[in-house]
Amino acid sequence: MDRHLEAFLEMLAAERGAARNTLAAYRADLEEAAGVLRRRHGTALAAAGEAPLRAYLAGLTDSGLSPRTAARRLSALRQFFRFLAREGVRPDDPTELLDRPRQPQPVPKALRVGEVTALLEAAAGLPGRRGPLAVALLEMLYASGLRASELVGLPGNALSEESPLILVRGKGGKERLVPVSARARAAVLALREGGGPGRWLFPSYGASGHLTRQSLVLLTKQAALTAGLDPARVSPHVLRHSFATHLLEGGADLRALQMLLGHADIATTQIYTRVLEERLRLLVETHHPLASTGPS
Repeated sequence: MDRHLEAFLEMLAAERGAARNTLAAYRADLEEAAGVLRRRHGTALAAAGEAPLRAYLAGLTDSGLSPRTAARRLSALRQFFRFLAREGVRPDDPTELLDRPRQPQPVPKALRVGEVTALLEAAAGLPGRRGPLAVALLEMLYASGLRASELVGLPGNALSEESPLILVRGKGGKERLVPVSARARAAVLALREGGGPGRWLFPSYGASGHLTRQSLVLLTKQAALTAGLDPARVSPHVLRHSFATHLLEGGADLRALQMLLGHADIATTQIYTRVLEERLRLLVETHHPLASTGPS
């Protein structure tokens, strides 16, 4: 074995207490990289520059290796070359400018329309003041697609009976106008009990003066339990996903959805098209008469 690789593994064991399986994984990844670099680029692993390392990583992707595995190989290389630079074996770290393989974005988990309806109905049945409050919060989340932090931080004058729009301050202090349904507005305004707007739309006695995200999450989970839904599947962010998914299913424009959600990049919004593609695929597989019929 390469003496530099041996020294690196000894360091992991002695200084970091790496387990046997961890050492074996590092050894396998680095020996595999060393073999490819030697055969294809005529260079030893410890002497490899940025270009052959970049080509090696590109080859992993081209060979069909998963982004997660390619990212693990890059991590092993980075640890190895940082060790060499720290020990003075080489003056540079050729992995510094190498890009991490892009991980596939997970498909957002949205509720079905019927599940959202059941959730809202269950929220109304929560005891005491929690019922009306939960209804107002969940109606707002599903009607507007706001982030949890945006919702609880709305000022008292953000919403009125006359205007269907609210001004939202999102990430990075960027402001956007978001329409809110009459039903959601009515649910929130009913909480005022005839009084005028206070400092916050959803006030509380806590230090911040307004409802916390934790309280919002708790109310959402309680409503989910009452509705017979798995609480692990229901959260304020899932309602944001549901808002976006159901709008696209109804024919909404992707650019308009980007503005409503406050996404800086359209690529972030495009993830919701994958939800529709998956649902269409399942629809065909479930209902098409030939979908489950193999070749005769």
